[in-house]
Amino acid sequence: MKTFQLEGKTREIAVTSADQKRALKALRKNNEIPAVLYGGEKVTHLSVSKDAVRGLIYTPEIFVVDLTIDGKVTKVIVKDLQFQPVTDAIMHIDFLEVNENKPVVIEVPVALEGHAEGVKAGGKLTLQMRKLKVKALYSQIPEKLTINVDHLGLGKTMQVGSLHFEGLELMNAKNAVVCAVQLTRAARGAQATAGK
Repeated sequence: MKTFQLEGKTREIAVTSADQKRALKALRKNNEIPAVLYGGEKVTHLSVSKDAVRGLIYTPEIFVVDLTIDGKVTKVIVKDLQFQPVTDAIMHIDFLEVNENKPVVIEVPVALEGHAEGVKAGGKLTLQMRKLKVKALYSQIPEKLTINVDHLGLGKTMQVGSLHFEGLELMNAKNAVVCAVQLTRAARGAQATAGK
């Protein structure tokens, strides 16, 4: 996994919810995003710059983040993101501290390789799941999960249950379809003509 450098500042939590809302609103107005760091000895409330996280959030790649808070560097992953429903602006980020001997669950992008037999026969290859949820030690998580589709025939699907990656446990439903070769009109026409 690639590493991303990010600077964060600790923030105080207000006693009343009205004060808390006011503080968060002021933080967001100041181009900062409230965040919480879980997984350590204690939960840490912090804020990060909206511009600093742009390269971390708006990308298909996954990262382990070197998060610097008050001079201390902690290895984390992005656990959860909350977006504003209308503007799609980032409202909140949850980070999870990682260590060498505790597995984490993270979504990893899927990449297809090869030329499916069904595509050669006139079908269309579709990717149904762009990411798969995996559980593993963060040091063993690859940047992407590469799936070979050479033997995928016309009208056939590849499900999560048929996949295996060394050192990774797939957390998605076993019967979930990852990719499929769908029949196109041209392929149906060719089949009908061949059947006559």
